[in-house]
Amino acid sequence: MKEDNCIFCKLANGDIPTNSIYEDEDFNVILDASPATKGHALILPKKHYKDVYSIDSELLGKAAILAQKIIKEEKVKLGCQGYNIVQNNGEVAGQTVFHFHMHLIPRYENQEEDTTGVVDWEQRKVDPEEMKNICEKMKLN
Repeated sequence: MKEDNCIFCKLANGDIPTNSIYEDEDFNVILDASPATKGHALILPKKHYKDVYSIDSELLGKAAILAQKIIKEEKVKLGCQGYNIVQNNGEVAGQTVFHFHMHLIPRYENQEEDTTGVVDWEQRKVDPEEMKNICEKMKLN
């Protein structure tokens, strides 16, 4: 279902003009209006899902397959050497629009514009006992 007050619902369903590079019955893939790099695209489901926790599992799988298809094409057509696929969930994780979406960000060697916005984190040391406890909590049945 589409949400009337959601900007990404409007973009995904053509209510607002976009630079669309792919569209099917479930998704619209558009170029980001404020891109991190040349070719930065967004995969937007046409139905409203707040985040990865609420999207249908089958549709999530289709989004991953679509991401692979798009990045393979962009790698050939734009000549990028790498890719980030970014999907944020919750304000604390950097989600600013609460409509599930995936960022497809091409990465290029030797381009100044590509030195910012790279997904990065500081590695930390974890006590082996803490790691064991986390592992036990996280095991799926």
